[in-house]
Amino acid sequence: MDTPRTPIRPGSPTLDDVARIAGVSRATASRAINGGQRVSARAQSAVDDAVQTLGYVPNPAARSLVTRRTDSIAVVVPEPDDRVFSDPFFAGTLRGVNGVLAERDIQLVLLLARPGASTARTLRYLTNRHVDGAVVTSHHRDDRLAEHLADLGLPCVFGGRPWTGGDRVTYVDVDNTAGEREATEVLIARGCRRIGTIAGPADMTAGVDRLEGWRQAMAAAGLDADAVEHGDFTEGSGEEAARALLERHPDLDGLVVASDLMASGALRVLAGLGRRVPDDVAVVGFDDLGVAERTTPTLTTMRQPVEEMAARATELLLERIDGVEEGHPMRVIVPPVLVRRESA
Repeated sequence: MDTPRTPIRPGSPTLDDVARIAGVSRATASRAINGGQRVSARAQSAVDDAVQTLGYVPNPAARSLVTRRTDSIAVVVPEPDDRVFSDPFFAGTLRGVNGVLAERDIQLVLLLARPGASTARTLRYLTNRHVDGAVVTSHHRDDRLAEHLADLGLPCVFGGRPWTGGDRVTYVDVDNTAGEREATEVLIARGCRRIGTIAGPADMTAGVDRLEGWRQAMAAAGLDADAVEHGDFTEGSGEEAARALLERHPDLDGLVVASDLMASGALRVLAGLGRRVPDDVAVVGFDDLGVAERTTPTLTTMRQPVEEMAARATELLLERIDGVEEGHPMRVIVPPVLVRRESA
């Protein structure tokens, strides 16, 4: 004789329906569906079968109560809005993060934490655990985000070495010093002897480390290292720095620039002054995020794989959230790669 089936109420199946079909309590069904603990293998299997039979769709709010997860990750960018939406570095970072999150059906939340009140607001948001963790990129000396997030105990991974608190958080970075040293050596090998640099911001580790790489190469070659101007990684700042540098050092025959956007601005200044590239002044940039292929001439540069680095940072963050990786903070350093084009 057939066993009578438990009646199912008309309409969309509910958690109570799943519990009845599986022969477990409503609380056990909820834990089994939403990833909670203390569920036997037999009960889990029964609930899984009931969910499939009924076509039950879990309630996200209920899942959040059980797992204490929001299924969302913040990308924290301490930069002005116009920088974030115009610099290809940030587009590459967001693609890398979102590519990993999409596979896990996790939402990306973009937080623009400009210095001042905006940073305080962002920290309040993170303190209230509206997200499960954070990827932080383009951070500055004064924001102290690594220290703040470590104090909160919020899982986080930094894109780039933090200025302070780097011993307390995991980060993924390109080897900025080695990259800029190699960029400078390209010009030295070409025969350039009066080489200047447009360095990045002095309050960011990427700017400081790339400047150090230039200085190391210049010292090793016995060349003067006095031709330095700083920019903020934007095209306009590259123009201003190149103009100032060439006014002070009109004899420059080589230029190492800490970002391709700044190098693009520098190339325009050189063209305006009638300085041929690379015949009069050879130029090497840093990034290779699409800009270098569109300049005139096309730009020799050091490639940092921003999208891949952001994806790796996101994977490490999810491992920490899932409890797979709970040890000491990790340091992942990626070597840059020289891409030769027409400017050097």
